[in-house]
Amino acid sequence: MISKPAILAVSAAVAAAIAGGYHLSRRPAQPPSAPSTQSAAAPAALRQTDALASQLKDILAAYRKTIVLLADEQGMTPGERAQATAVGQGLFHDNQERIAQADAALAALAGSGGAERHGKLAALLDYIEADPALYDADRLAFRELLQSLQGHVARDSSLPAIKLHKRISEDMDALAEIERNYDKEIRQIFGRYEQRGIALKRERWDDYVAHLKKLYSREAILKEYGVVMPYQGPQPGGEPAPAPPAADTGKAEEGEIFGTSLPKKTVVLTFDDGPHKRYSEEIGAILKQYGVPAVFFNVGRNLGSLDEARKPKLNGGAEVSRKLKAAGYTLANHSFSHAQLSKQTGGKLQAEILDTDVLLKAIDADRSPLFRFPYGARNSEGMAALDQARLKSVMWNIDSLDWADPVPSSIADRVLKTVDKEGRGIILFHDIHERTVKALPAILDRLVAEGYQFAGWDGSRFKVAGSASAPEAAPVAAGYGNSWAIVVGIDDYAKWPKLQYAVRDAQGVRQTLIDKFGFAAERVVTLKNGEATRNGILGAFHDKLAHGGVQRNDRIFVFFAGHGATRKLSSGRDLGYIVPVDADPNQLATDAIPMTEIQNIAESLNAKHVLFVMDACYSGLGLTRGGGSASFLRDNAKRIGRQMLTAGGGDQLVADGGPNGHSVFTWTLLQGLGGKGDLNGDGLITATELAAYVAPAVAGVSSQTPAFGSLPGSEGGDFVFELPAETEFLGAATAQLSNDAIAMNSRLEASGQPAAAQIAAAQAPAARPVPVTVKDLQGNEQKIIPPAAVPVSARLLAQRANDRGLQLYKEKQYAAAEAQFTEALKLRTDFALAANNLGFVFYKQDRYKEAARWFENTIRIDPSRAIAYLNLGDASARSGDTARAKSAYNTYLALAPAGGGAAYAKQQLEKL
Repeated sequence: MISKPAILAVSAAVAAAIAGGYHLSRRPAQPPSAPSTQSAAAPAALRQTDALASQLKDILAAYRKTIVLLADEQGMTPGERAQATAVGQGLFHDNQERIAQADAALAALAGSGGAERHGKLAALLDYIEADPALYDADRLAFRELLQSLQGHVARDSSLPAIKLHKRISEDMDALAEIERNYDKEIRQIFGRYEQRGIALKRERWDDYVAHLKKLYSREAILKEYGVVMPYQGPQPGGEPAPAPPAADTGKAEEGEIFGTSLPKKTVVLTFDDGPHKRYSEEIGAILKQYGVPAVFFNVGRNLGSLDEARKPKLNGGAEVSRKLKAAGYTLANHSFSHAQLSKQTGGKLQAEILDTDVLLKAIDADRSPLFRFPYGARNSEGMAALDQARLKSVMWNIDSLDWADPVPSSIADRVLKTVDKEGRGIILFHDIHERTVKALPAILDRLVAEGYQFAGWDGSRFKVAGSASAPEAAPVAAGYGNSWAIVVGIDDYAKWPKLQYAVRDAQGVRQTLIDKFGFAAERVVTLKNGEATRNGILGAFHDKLAHGGVQRNDRIFVFFAGHGATRKLSSGRDLGYIVPVDADPNQLATDAIPMTEIQNIAESLNAKHVLFVMDACYSGLGLTRGGGSASFLRDNAKRIGRQMLTAGGGDQLVADGGPNGHSVFTWTLLQGLGGKGDLNGDGLITATELAAYVAPAVAGVSSQTPAFGSLPGSEGGDFVFELPAETEFLGAATAQLSNDAIAMNSRLEASGQPAAAQIAAAQAPAARPVPVTVKDLQGNEQKIIPPAAVPVSARLLAQRANDRGLQLYKEKQYAAAEAQFTEALKLRTDFALAANNLGFVFYKQDRYKEAARWFENTIRIDPSRAIAYLNLGDASARSGDTARAKSAYNTYLALAPAGGGAAYAKQQLEKL
């Protein structure tokens, strides 16, 4: 295994290996030697798997050639760059075939049941891990194959297979570290950057590339693929050199689309080579989260085959494409076998185009007429065949190079730089790589923030959905600029009954806004007791907000905890008031602040969304019904929102006696903001969701009926809180809720059945929002519908499952927490946070051996996570494994000598 004896030292080992020649193995580093037909160091078992060994070497050779082709890219002419890219794509797709064949052979070997299978697989791992002819960068060529092999081995429950699985896991960890160490160097090879004034020195990467250039030359590789570049200067004999083959300039030929005729700041997202059983759907989920269209160019053989009667026989890939189509994405034709169609003629050329067309029609009768030539390689016969089939060629002018570049951040940088240079166009991605999945959110975040619009295929042309003009630029998710708040809490009234909970409620809300949701402390205006006079409250609105720098893309949250009052007017209409600390009960009209004034303030504030939460009871606010939106994130960024949630109606009293000195309403509100208000599981809590959680729950445990609605002047916008991802590794120091808090939460969950049903339904793939009945402030019932869940990636689903598990753990619901942490690990097997947290749930249930295993898994995934060693020490000590406990405690002290658990670890060592 790579660095097997010291997983903790992976990073240091890699750094040392880089310094010594990029060699990482289980034996001391040696200078790399030129590869031979069969390495002398390869074990005898490797020679028994000659076919697989040969395939691995062919995979490595193609990988190396790709690097040689694209090295020094910034120094190439446009013609040279175009040819190198075209040949590089050919190398890449040929290599995909080799990898698929090797994967099939490895799957057969792992599942053969033969006694020799483990030794043969171990021999192949020996070659990848320790062959002296390999540089560390070479080993990255085998990452996808190792990932797949790990899955094959996992199906074998024998002890040797378990050891192999652990070994491959450690190898994958080491490869991830190699990738991080090579990040800058790989960017230099695969990135399209301008030269800096002072070139950074990368001697060891240069050594690697120089080594590869001794093995291969760009000229020889191009020649191998039928390309000979002409002289760039005068030819022998004094004749001028002929012009190199022109690179695609983005100018549309007849019948083709390049994207250069799109409006400024408009892009089309396209994904080639799928569908892929894992990555295509994950990419679709990311696109759905951002609300942007895309075109997926499918390779026919990934969809199925045709029988002798040319009837389609669809496979699992077709179901992936069917889901993409159902989600609103465009399916298109990318040939049947990804052959270079410029070299095909006659019936073979026709079959490459038409066979995939038949398969696509079986999936979607109204399939799009879009076609992309593999490698962009087309000729007049191919264009004529498209015309005859009534298909249209779609090229690109922005190449992500995700087929060659293994580093997501480098892919993102390249795309953004090229988009900035081009200003518009069609972006080429491939939905068959994990690195594309990782790069896509960073690309979309920047493009959305910079005001780019995304065009989709409308049946006849690429068009921005809904409008030809650019929509308002707003980052996805909350989409706000600055966040402001006014928080008021009054206990110590002079002429009204004193309260016991209001100041603590205000303090709790303030800390939640700052600590959890990132409100800047200086923008949270807090008024307590004597500060909360009528002039003080109105001054906070007028001076601090209206004239304090609030911008139209900001949000404002207002919380009031204190007395409320309702006065019946001569017209018979009720008018609600909030009661400042200095108000006289007999002078309500002059001393208190009427809701009509709050409404006027709300309309005058220059902010996108404003939410008032009043822990007091009123009636007569004249609110309008709230509502959701189908394409919530994008629509919500355009709509003004003015909303209010109150604790109850005008004839009710606010219930004191909540946990931790809070009112029942504010406790429930804080629980909602803590994550329980995310009813659809998308990581966002809207005001509508918050009301749907709080109102029925509070009404079920008290005599209050909270009310919710939109103030006059609202345009349907919904205030949004974006939940941060929980990062807490559970340990002995993790605080849990008090018994009275747990009891209250149990009552809230039991009473708020609509919200509980919504949370359960949100976990279904095609969940529909559950309507919730809530009072408006006139006492009438209204049904509010939280926004539908936005599909998200498996990575984000794993994070949400972990976050729910953390909530459940703090409520001591260990079985339910265990299920959530398990779900997180099913979605993301390398999730160290969930692995540790699952282990600690086992520990709390006195299942110490299971706990120790999961703490060990955490350490395998993240070997520098100190708390996992502290937890492992505790679990090992409780299970009687003294030696392992001592080792774990000592490792914790080595990693965190001044950590919060250092004194505890020393005490435990003394006891052992």
